[in-house]
Amino acid sequence: MAEAVFHPPRRKRRVFESYDSPFPVDVGGKDFRICQAEIINNNVIVRNPEDIERLYNKGYFGKGILSRSRPAYSISDPLLVTKWQGANINMPIIASKKYQCHVQWAKSILQQQGFDDCSVTKILENYTKPLELPFLEEDGAEQTGNSCNRMGPNTENTELSGQSSTDTGNVVALSPENQNEGYKKACLEGDPTFDPVAICGSKEQEQSDLEEIAEASCQKHGFHMRCGCKAKKSTEQRSCEMIKSKECAPEYVLVQEEEEGSLCPGDDSAHAQENLVKKEKLVCRRNPFRIFEYLQLSLEEAFFLVYALGCLSIYYGEEPLTILKLWEVFSEVKPNFKTTYMAYHYFRSKGWVPKVGLKYGTDLLLYRKGPPFYHASYSVIAELVDDNFEGSLRRPLSWKSLSGLNRTTVNASKELMLCYLIRPSDMTEKEMSTPECMRRIKVQELIVTRWVSSRERSEQDEL
Repeated sequence: MAEAVFHPPRRKRRVFESYDSPFPVDVGGKDFRICQAEIINNNVIVRNPEDIERLYNKGYFGKGILSRSRPAYSISDPLLVTKWQGANINMPIIASKKYQCHVQWAKSILQQQGFDDCSVTKILENYTKPLELPFLEEDGAEQTGNSCNRMGPNTENTELSGQSSTDTGNVVALSPENQNEGYKKACLEGDPTFDPVAICGSKEQEQSDLEEIAEASCQKHGFHMRCGCKAKKSTEQRSCEMIKSKECAPEYVLVQEEEEGSLCPGDDSAHAQENLVKKEKLVCRRNPFRIFEYLQLSLEEAFFLVYALGCLSIYYGEEPLTILKLWEVFSEVKPNFKTTYMAYHYFRSKGWVPKVGLKYGTDLLLYRKGPPFYHASYSVIAELVDDNFEGSLRRPLSWKSLSGLNRTTVNASKELMLCYLIRPSDMTEKEMSTPECMRRIKVQELIVTRWVSSRERSEQDEL
């Protein structure tokens, strides 16, 4: 029988963050806090921004629903940010097409509120019109909009039209759902000084407005809109209060737009007229539809935070769920939850950072420290067996499927590991109905490698 060879983890070339001490944390420490999550459509979602940052930074738990891994979604286009990096701007930059998508989403929300097409058009035209706001150049001098700022790539003229250096962090989803007559009259008349979002009424009216647009948006866009439905008002009260101040002011963005057949003043040479066929400018506008990102936890991650670390409380509706209830609910949602969680708990306790291995056809991927620092070292398949390594396997592998799975894993510079969770023969189903059954479970790891005859023959010849 061949002996397993453990290869060192492969470190990533570009690391842009520092390593922070992971969970578990000191329960009696001043920094300890219990985070909050909720079950929505059989998924565990964390809404509070502070809880999101804490859970991900302290062990890389979960995944941002709009990001590749770390919940750091921004509507700013990275290519445009690089292109305009010398303009000393402090607002998100997006392309005109992407901005129009946000306008269309806001339009659909207004139509759901019962507004006619004329009213919707007036509201959006008023809300998304260009703004003349001051911006700061590289030297820090304050300038005004509509001035030729700098030359962009491809010898195209670039123009920066308006930026706010003060209103950069406040965001809101479009909420023109106020149904009073004065509101509609101002919208239809097209009052240029009327801002349907920045105006906030009394606290009671504001809260009802937020609930109305949230209820309408939840039906169409799921988690993409902030402040959930009325049915979950009490469970989300904490997170809504945290960002209430941000939801009362619009978000300002810079939209890159093009003007065909125009030249920057002063460039009247023949060579310039041949090359400069369009002028690019950044126009400051209000963002009519803001998408908020949440942290989605896998069932294994959520239960580990509740059961092993005790730093997470999971709600369903208005009721926090107990450990036994979560064990039961998760087992119903995911039939193989007990098996995968035992493997997750085992590898987390050994210092690995397990993540979902669905994209490689396995149960788990094991990272050293975390995904930002190292590539995954092992791709794990978990199986629950008895003392004789027999049982109803979740994933019965033939030689052909095992060979294909191993080749897929090796091509991704990983190793395939079979994790057998050995259950005593005298363990009953009643014992398996609680997480305390893990006390009697033993673990056997098996690394699968491809046997190459020519390589083995050459090694024998050398001996």
